[in-house]
Amino acid sequence: MSSVVAQKLRVIQDGGMKGIDVAQVLGTRPETVSRWNQGRNQPQGKTLFKLLELEFIIQRLQELYSPEEARLWIFSRHKALNNEQPAKLILEGRTEEVVRAIDQLADGVYL
Repeated sequence: MSSVVAQKLRVIQDGGMKGIDVAQVLGTRPETVSRWNQGRNQPQGKTLFKLLELEFIIQRLQELYSPEEARLWIFSRHKALNNEQPAKLILEGRTEEVVRAIDQLADGVYL
């Protein structure tokens, strides 16, 4: 039986993110993400919060993009985010800005 964290990682990976991408966005190592996937360890504190936020963001992007496009969106700069990358903002804990930008895309507002 897989852990809840492993299930969340599966959603994120099905949405286009690779394990190394998840590690980069969460500010951890790929080996750590692998241990979470295997149920050998669990993210804690701010890292757990960022993981849950990343899952939500990926699910929102799946409404708009293919997995490959969603992955590129996460790592590209966007005018709606003051020319910053969503990956960087998520790492910094600024996920609300990313969610607002996705909401604008979903509503057809392009800045």
